[in-house]
Amino acid sequence: MSKSRLRKYRYALGLIPAAAAVAGLMAPTAALASGGSPSFENHVPLLPGNLLVSGSVYQNDPSIVAGSTQLPPGCATGTCATAIAGGAYPYVFNNDTVDASFGITSNIFLEEMSPSGNELGDVQVPSGPGGDQMVTSFSSKSELALNLSTSGKYVTFVGYSAPVGSLDVSNSNTPSAIDPTNPVTGAYYRVVAQLGENGKFHFTETNAYSGNNGRAAILNDQNGADAIYSAGNAGNGANPQPEGVVLGAGAQILQPSLAPEADQNPGQPTPVGSFSVTQLGDSADKVGKDDNFRGLTIHDNVLYYTKGSGSNGVDTVYFLDTTGKACPTGVGLPEPGASLPTATLAYDATTGLEPNNMCILKGFPTILAKKSTSSFPFGIWFANADTLYVADEGDGSNTYSTMSGQYSAAAASTTAGLQKWTFNAATSSWELAYTLQSGLGLGLPYSVADYPTGDNAATGLPWAPATDGLRNITGRTNPDGTATIWGITSTVSGSGDQGADPNKLVAITDRLDVSALPAAESFHTVRSAVNASVLRGVTFTPHTNLAGSGN
Repeated sequence: MSKSRLRKYRYALGLIPAAAAVAGLMAPTAALASGGSPSFENHVPLLPGNLLVSGSVYQNDPSIVAGSTQLPPGCATGTCATAIAGGAYPYVFNNDTVDASFGITSNIFLEEMSPSGNELGDVQVPSGPGGDQMVTSFSSKSELALNLSTSGKYVTFVGYSAPVGSLDVSNSNTPSAIDPTNPVTGAYYRVVAQLGENGKFHFTETNAYSGNNGRAAILNDQNGADAIYSAGNAGNGANPQPEGVVLGAGAQILQPSLAPEADQNPGQPTPVGSFSVTQLGDSADKVGKDDNFRGLTIHDNVLYYTKGSGSNGVDTVYFLDTTGKACPTGVGLPEPGASLPTATLAYDATTGLEPNNMCILKGFPTILAKKSTSSFPFGIWFANADTLYVADEGDGSNTYSTMSGQYSAAAASTTAGLQKWTFNAATSSWELAYTLQSGLGLGLPYSVADYPTGDNAATGLPWAPATDGLRNITGRTNPDGTATIWGITSTVSGSGDQGADPNKLVAITDRLDVSALPAAESFHTVRSAVNASVLRGVTFTPHTNLAGSGN
């Protein structure tokens, strides 16, 4: 969102005092005065060939009182923590240091911009009471990935059916998959939003991802298909996890709904894919936690996922095998002519989901997450059948050097940023060609207007964020044999929750025909989030012709 338009949005939310208003700024609406969402005229139609970027703006919450508010909401006596900060941004996220589930739901915006970053307009996702609505958890950095449908007609993303300002929703149960050991007692449906070029939304509720969050979704709407594939994580309680939580983990398939949310009554989650480290010969992990997926894409009729966080499973790139032939030992390549999945998996109380029909893409890491220190994949984008770009967000370490004035672990990383992988036909395996980092400023603190300076008393580290790597990405191939890739940055900082840091949209153009790191290629910043805002996902607008772009 541009500074001028975002300033209007923040003013409407009460984040900018009235004295700061200038001619043309939008005044607070009646809906806001009653706790509703901002009233904006959505920008439509969305024009093909442009970028669409998702994000959120935080609204200060006066109901959170330092030294008084008990966290998480509904906690049992003896298990509660007391808030150490009030509801003002960014101090409120210091509460994450006493409540590991801490988060606050907020409005979602989608900004349309030219590929070079010129502002064209915004779409505000409905979030007020009394109708279809959807929100995000402001500090949940893994949310709001954007994906075009297989036909290119729609954009899809995942959030929650909850009021703005609700606490700890990203770790809440879903209504039909209650885990009594989850310290967060609330229950909220997860929601997949489907947006067309006309700015109209459809919302599909699901009981998947109980205890955690959905991260990405793609609508398959070609050749008579009508199914949503989604990626996410489930579980925030003890081991073993209840059946509903395991069923709602990882890779899901949903039937899109055209009914109003009030008329929907989703049943049990419907898993479509699963991986277990036992496929590699390793001892079993916590059931359901190997399927902690983040990135999601479809290429050549195959679903690809990434896992890059958590202490279970393997942090790497996966594909879903519908043939049952691709990976008898857990590692392999998609079979030619494979089809997208339609069947759901069964549940076993001991082993979890069956069958294990997901594979690690051959050439990518197979080391267990609990032993790995250098693999944190997030977004993925195929430039062509032999070139795959993988965003690595970095390890999140905010180790800071007062000598260099940098976050030292981020600055020293050789794997964070944009990894270029190429397929070696001779070995039938993917190989890492190089990692693009120039221009990202890994570990170098940057300033944000109106953001606190100095050190955060709660952590003893600087408030100023620094780029740690990349999260969600998209790209296009160009006629000159290059590819341009846009990515959302991850951050490290001294904030109580680094997911609440203002971050950036960056872009780089890379030659497809080279296997050695080109010296002249460098990222440039396309858009910077301002104070009290974050950027999350990026894709192209509906009906963009990406023929030849690999996805």
